[in-house]
Parts: sequence; structure tokens; C-alpha cells
Amino acid sequence: MAEMFGGGGGGAGGELGQFPLETWFYEMPMCTRWWTTATVATSILVQCHIVTPFQLFYSFRAVFMKGQYWRLLTTFLYFGPLSLDLLFHVFFLQRYSRLLEESSGRSSAHFSWLLLYATVSLLVLSPLTSMAFLGSPLSSSLVYIWARRNPETRLSFLGLLVFTAPYLPWVLMGFSLLLHGTVPKDEILGVVVGHVWYFFSDVYPSLYDGARPLDPPAWWMRLFETGYGRHEDPSTNAVAINNEIAAAAAPEVR
Repeated sequence: MAEMFGGGGGGAGGELGQFPLETWFYEMPMCTRWWTTATVATSILVQCHIVTPFQLFYSFRAVFMKGQYWRLLTTFLYFGPLSLDLLFHVFFLQRYSRLLEESSGRSSAHFSWLLLYATVSLLVLSPLTSMAFLGSPLSSSLVYIWARRNPETRLSFLGLLVFTAPYLPWVLMGFSLLLHGTVPKDEILGVVVGHVWYFFSDVYPSLYDGARPLDPPAWWMRLFETGYGRHEDPSTNAVAINNEIAAAAAPEVR
């Protein structure tokens, strides 16, 4: 279990007095840790009948006409009741969210900006697909971005199918289609949002003299620099770091 949920490294795993699950939890960077915690906590609240899914899903009318603004957040936190399916979603969420966040040198400024872009984009596009809960598309967008940034990484699906990382989103779509018998609109929506980010962050700069239109603005960066008490080195190559982390984690991905 520890290997399954490992992030590809980490010397903190042998700290005295910490259980493996506790070590795994505290090794996660900030945004991934809070998102994972909120996701599990939301499912527990629903399982205990403290809240209901009808109070959590996104509805334009409920949010902007009835003032139920919490739905803008909770729609990304509920993946269903406590079940094996929830465990599967949490694993993919924390795995690829963690890899992307750690690729920015463990500063959360760039990754939190990515989350803000993805959540706003999904909220805008959700009426086209009539989707009430948007956690799965958000997770799919992160999987797509990670997969495109690691074209040489080899993965194994269920120990049967071996492929390179860029095919991962399509393999998951095919599996979902076989399992549920319906077109996975949530994963398709996530791929669309993820591809726009990937294009403007990884392809566009090489075509237009290094311009990066989706990078976080200076005021956003200052928020996190103040919080961490340090400045992020602008010369850090996030893609290169991401490749190193992914290469270390690749043999464990199933």
C-alpha cells in the first residue's frame, strides 16, 4: 500500500514515530494535501448524513440567484460516497496533483493558479455538458497535463497494458466507456481544459519568444512568497523537475 501511494521518493518516509499513512499525508505539498483532505471529509459528511449531495452540486441558479456560493467549491470536492470508487478517485487525484505541484519546486503559486484556471474554466463549460459535480473533470485535466509533459514515461494499466504517458487519458476514457457503457463526458471536458493549459504553458512559449500568457500574475506570486517567506527562483525549469519526479515514480504507477 505504501508503494502504491508513494510519490516517487522522499527521505521523510523513515521519520521516527510516524505511521506510513501519516508520513504519506504530510509529504504532500500544500494544495494537494488540502484538496485530498477536503475530498475525503466531504464524502464522510455525506455518508454520515450531515450534508446531502443536493447541497453540494454546482447550479448557476442556486449560486448566483440564491446566494449559495459554497457550491462553487463543493462541486469539486464530492466524488461519491465512501467506496472503492472513491479510493480510486482519491489515488489519481493526489498522485497527479502531487506530481504537478512538486514540479514547481514545492511552491504552490503556479499550481494554485493552474487550479484556479481549471476550476473557472470547468464552471464556465459545465452548462454545455449538464454536469453537476466537477471534481472528476478537474482531476482528468491534471492527469492530461502530467501525461503530456512526460512523453517518454512508460505506464502499466492493471498489469496488462503497457503504454507511454500521453496515452493515459485515452486509456482511462476507454476503461470508463467499457465499465459504464456511456461516453465519459467528464474526462473529455477535463482533457479539453488541460490541453488549453498545456498548449499555452508548454508549446506557445517556444513559438512566440517565450511568452507565457497563462503564468500567474506578479500579485499572485507575492501572496505565496509572503506566505512561505521566500522567493521562488524564476530560472527553475518546472518541466524538467516534473520529468525527474515522474521518472522516479513511473515504475510504481499502475
